[in-house]
Amino acid sequence: MKRIKKLDTPPRFISWCAVGGYEEKNGPLGEAFDLCDESDTFGQKTWEMSEGEMGRCALNLALSKCSLSHETLELLVAGDLQNQCVASSVGLDSFGAPFLGIYGACSTCTEALLILSSMIESGAVTTGACVTTSHNSAAERQFRTPLEYGGQRSPSAQWTSTAAGSFVLTSDEELIKNAKLSNVAISDFMIGRIVDGATADGSNMGAAMSFAAAESIIEYFKESELKPRDFDYIVTGDLGKVGTSILRAILEERLPSAAGKHLDCGNLLYDAKRQDVHAGASGCGTSASVLASYFLPRLEEGEIRDILFLSTGALMSPSSVLQGNTIKGIAPVIHIHSSAD
Repeated sequence: MKRIKKLDTPPRFISWCAVGGYEEKNGPLGEAFDLCDESDTFGQKTWEMSEGEMGRCALNLALSKCSLSHETLELLVAGDLQNQCVASSVGLDSFGAPFLGIYGACSTCTEALLILSSMIESGAVTTGACVTTSHNSAAERQFRTPLEYGGQRSPSAQWTSTAAGSFVLTSDEELIKNAKLSNVAISDFMIGRIVDGATADGSNMGAAMSFAAAESIIEYFKESELKPRDFDYIVTGDLGKVGTSILRAILEERLPSAAGKHLDCGNLLYDAKRQDVHAGASGCGTSASVLASYFLPRLEEGEIRDILFLSTGALMSPSSVLQGNTIKGIAPVIHIHSSAD
């Protein structure tokens, strides 16, 4: 069974937006974000509502950048870290677009882009948007303990980002012609497999996700006619320092040419020397905001041509960890290509 799906009509990115909070503003990519609220509240009374508002702002800004009305959207694919994707439904209900709420943990950004691309390829949708969010304080309350408890974090733990990324994709030739940004497209994708992360330590998600990332990268190049040298970067989402070291060790043994191309969004969002983020960033807003603030602008300008992008997810819940279950990982893949001169 072939896992890679080549898109005959690659959907184009015509707009994108990155939104963040205090730590994101003060990180290496802070100046490239479209909006940052250093209070992390986005004018809301609870952290959970703040996350929803962050997603709303991200999509509004992305639509305004390409001068589109929300009525143009035929589909919204969105997800977050809250139970039942409530941040997405609360934040995006006012847009009135058909909605698919998804939960892939930190892999949600790539999963959303993959789903929307396949819907556009099938002809069911012409223009749609993806939104992915995470909020540090909301995630801590759900998955661990509220920040007020002052719990100590393990050195292997990662800092859940307060961040969002939104993306508008289309196959509409008129929209592409009129768009300020339209050189970047998703040319193919591969759905990830569930891989056992071999650890039940909820404070070491990077290690758990690294095996899924390795499986996806190795299997992609087994089936694809492309080689790692054909890509500027092989980008994972949210492995952080620990997961990156494990992934690179696997690749050095099994696919050495891919190891030198690897970058991880969990290591790019923050400055580990200046910011107390322990093993790096996590949360599904991490890869979404880094894609929107760092990689897509470089692709649009033609500075880089091709990236293999795979957000990585730890498929766990508070109860599954307490019950001692090992953490499963997932890593869907999209190939993003620039046609810029």
